[in-house]
Amino acid sequence: MTANRVELIKNVEAAIVKLRPFLEADGGDMELVDITEENVVRVRLMGACKTCSMSIMTMKAGLEESIKKIAPEITRVEAINEEIAEVNQ
Repeated sequence: MTANRVELIKNVEAAIVKLRPFLEADGGDMELVDITEENVVRVRLMGACKTCSMSIMTMKAGLEESIKKIAPEITRVEAINEEIAEVNQ
């Protein structure tokens, strides 16, 4: 893994950590699953976030915006369902 890739992962994790208290306050959370070669961040929604109708807005307006500020090379953020997440582990 290159130094740039390690730095990118650290930056994305930092953005998730900043958002986490807001998610936890509503009974949810998310975790980084992968960053693809196309610079798409894939997260797993957990707890209340899995069924929340606002989770897409949280990802776009919260997480994606936060990530792009510190890692502008990221093209988008997407949630993956549990079945896909388990295969990717």
